[in-house]
Amino acid sequence: MPEGDTVFRTARRLDEVLAGAVITRFDVRVPQLATADLTGLTVHGVAARGKHILHRIGGDTLRTHLKMEGRWHLQRPGGRWPRPAYTARAVIDATAPDGSRWETVGFDLADIALVPTAEEDRLVGHLGPDPLSDAWDPAEAARRLAADDRAAHVALQDQRNVAGFGNEYANEILFVRGVHPTTPARNVDTAALVDVGARMIRTNRDRLHRTFTGDSRRGATTWVYRRENRPCRRCGTPIRGAALGADPTRERIVFWCPRCQSES
Repeated sequence: MPEGDTVFRTARRLDEVLAGAVITRFDVRVPQLATADLTGLTVHGVAARGKHILHRIGGDTLRTHLKMEGRWHLQRPGGRWPRPAYTARAVIDATAPDGSRWETVGFDLADIALVPTAEEDRLVGHLGPDPLSDAWDPAEAARRLAADDRAAHVALQDQRNVAGFGNEYANEILFVRGVHPTTPARNVDTAALVDVGARMIRTNRDRLHRTFTGDSRRGATTWVYRRENRPCRRCGTPIRGAALGADPTRERIVFWCPRCQSES
């Protein structure tokens, strides 16, 4: 599942091959951008902001979001794509300063937009502090969470509070801190939540396979996430599962240990 760490690695890899390169093909396959063409312009860089990927090209920024199924694929020109062509939403080819040529394809992307880079805040200005950003502000992230009246599990996933945490992180952060998912965020030590979450996502940032337990073996990477009815790794109590969300259209699966995360 693409969360902040996955998005960060994707943007970093794109930046490694595209920064300084000149665009040779710019094909964004969504109606509102069908006529946009940045061919001939230089890529200044590719960066992540929470779960958003920002291609800064010439004087413009292309914003894409991976959502649940999205992926950016890099390859040399002429190779076979790993997904069907009809799922490609953006094709950006470029020639790097060293003469190497790259084809980058965005499959199943969402929330695609193109704006002048000077107006980038229109796309990402609403986001909360990003623990993978050089501008990370843990105090502000904790303040935003503490001002949220909703369940802690919901508040942690709201990108306006903290940018980058998704459902898997919310479940694992709350377990490690011993917080029941439905506990109102205002009643929680949000500074501690932010600290644990930041350390988790920074540790996973450079890992190919995410782990919260320190064990990267299949089936051993999480404390509670997707472990319903299986014994808690701490106390042996069966993990419970349910659905929780800001409203019925945004419910996510939630997991917790009824002993380690008792309701207060």
